[in-house]
Amino acid sequence: MQIDGIDALKSAISSGWVPEFLFFWGHTPSDQRIDKHVLSQWWPATFVIDGRAYATAEHYMMAQKAELFGDRDTLDAILAAPGPSQAKKLGRLVKNYDDKRWVAHRFDVVLRGNLAKFGQNPELGDWLLATGDSVIVEASPVDSIWGIGLAADDKRAGDPHYWPGLNLLGFALMKTRQSLRSK
Repeated sequence: MQIDGIDALKSAISSGWVPEFLFFWGHTPSDQRIDKHVLSQWWPATFVIDGRAYATAEHYMMAQKAELFGDRDTLDAILAAPGPSQAKKLGRLVKNYDDKRWVAHRFDVVLRGNLAKFGQNPELGDWLLATGDSVIVEASPVDSIWGIGLAADDKRAGDPHYWPGLNLLGFALMKTRQSLRSK
């Protein structure tokens, strides 16, 4: 079943579908092996889009944000940022930022970055494909846009009707998985 957003997920569940959830949050496994942490935008996985290399999907997202608003100085700083935390902080400083415009582009930006991340790093792509048809959920208690706004151990996390968040990253990852399957 292809679920492309929170409303479609709620509708499918209301119709009787019982999903298997794959909850993740964070980017550092205790033993550095490939596991659900690769789903994080902060997981170190270099990929190239339009001749430009990105150290993480977070770098890509923030760079595209700067590019969308014509902020070349911040774009250059993001590309040079030593880690995803610094890239994210710089992304919050983008000049001429317009939230309405960013909201219209953000999902496609993250989708394109993840298609490159998982498509150009075969071990990550294989891991994503191995998640089968599970509903991928960023169980971030502090992010209600890219995550669900709840921790995985919150009793409401198992029912999207109670999620305060949109889980946009989870849906972008599922769309990435579907695209990899069709190749």
